[in-house]
Amino acid sequence: QVRLVESGGGLVLPGGSLRLSCVVSGNIVRIYTMGWYRQAPGKQRELVAGIGSGGSGNYADFVKGRFTISRDNAKNTVYLQMNSLKPEDTAVYYCNADISAATLGVPRRVYWGQGTQVTVSS
Repeated sequence: QVRLVESGGGLVLPGGSLRLSCVVSGNIVRIYTMGWYRQAPGKQRELVAGIGSGGSGNYADFVKGRFTISRDNAKNTVYLQMNSLKPEDTAVYYCNADISAATLGVPRRVYWGQGTQVTVSS
């Protein structure tokens, strides 16, 4: 069974930093694109950043220059370094990954983590 588990969220002051991690575990053949999304109360889930298997990242305009996505393929882990955090960055952050599992009959699909809360407040 494939699982994604996020960590690293918390309460931080405006201007502060946090580093989120998401570890993929289970019977995996290959992990393709990985990404981070967020959902604030009353709003739709939105893409924050994505990264391909080769390491190239893409970012939403509202985080460019402040957030950096990276991945460690050997550890099946994706990271999100968040700097210069603003109150409007407050949300539940979710990671996802496009995965081919090694379980017979399970097609390649996107899996999601359970989310980690990030609160930016003074």
